[in-house]
Amino acid sequence: MSISTAQPAQTSLLAANLICMVSMLIWAAGLPAADYLIPMMAHEQLNALRMGLAGVSLLLFWAAFEGIRPLLQVNWLKGIAVGSLIGLGAWLLILGQSRGGAVTAAVISSSLPVVGIALEVVLDGRKITLALILGLILSLIGGVLALDLKGGGLSLGLGALLCFGSVLTFALGSRLTVTAFPDQTPIGRTAVTLMGAAIAAGIVAGGQYAMGGAPAPDFSAWGAIEIADLLLYAVGAMAVSQVLWIMSVERLGIGLSALHINAAPFYVMLILFALGHPWVWSQVAAAALVGLGVLVAQGIIPLGRRR
Repeated sequence: MSISTAQPAQTSLLAANLICMVSMLIWAAGLPAADYLIPMMAHEQLNALRMGLAGVSLLLFWAAFEGIRPLLQVNWLKGIAVGSLIGLGAWLLILGQSRGGAVTAAVISSSLPVVGIALEVVLDGRKITLALILGLILSLIGGVLALDLKGGGLSLGLGALLCFGSVLTFALGSRLTVTAFPDQTPIGRTAVTLMGAAIAAGIVAGGQYAMGGAPAPDFSAWGAIEIADLLLYAVGAMAVSQVLWIMSVERLGIGLSALHINAAPFYVMLILFALGHPWVWSQVAAAALVGLGVLVAQGIIPLGRRR
């Protein structure tokens, strides 16, 4: 490969990684908001409300910037089917965390790169290289070190199984968001699949309410803080973050993009630090390991001298 073509390729690769980093940062910003909102309503209802707001906001944004024609031409049945995987993944994560705890959910979620790369090996014929394996190991180590495991709480029972189901369905749904809609822009792809996720989540929440599993949500006590947290959790950490995530998956693939998720605890620490919490050097070191793994896996840092 000549120098003239290698330089733009490296620049494009770095840009894709920066997009993925921003996606993870915005997603991480929604986690404190989620902690505040989760006790206020049934999990299924919160998931449906989040997906609905995210889907509708992106749908309006899509129509405003690209017109009505793409909305009329897209295959909505396919969008609902693919989006249902994303909605199912979000629901399974809530169920898994409620049974296994936050530590279990975090540890199992760190397996997303493994699942993503495995999907690419099976479905796309990706070749396993030493750089990919080493990068994956560094990312996993960094992801586990970034977690707060001092209090224990790791469970490998039903909660862990549900969390792994969430990882699998989200990875598959993200991959299909890119491959099933090749003619759509990232905004269009994400809008149609998030609307599908909203429909699936709404069916689950509606069924739960109809069967007496949960009361109707009560918004009488909600004020500006609750509304702001909901908008951050739904529009920011879901809609905007998902668009950027799909852009990175389109350019890097699901496996390499997923390496970035293990840096999310570091981003949470940065956000909390800005709010007055202490600086945690161990999470800085863990994030550095994740970043090193990303660079090695993609060949940005080569393992040996090129001949």
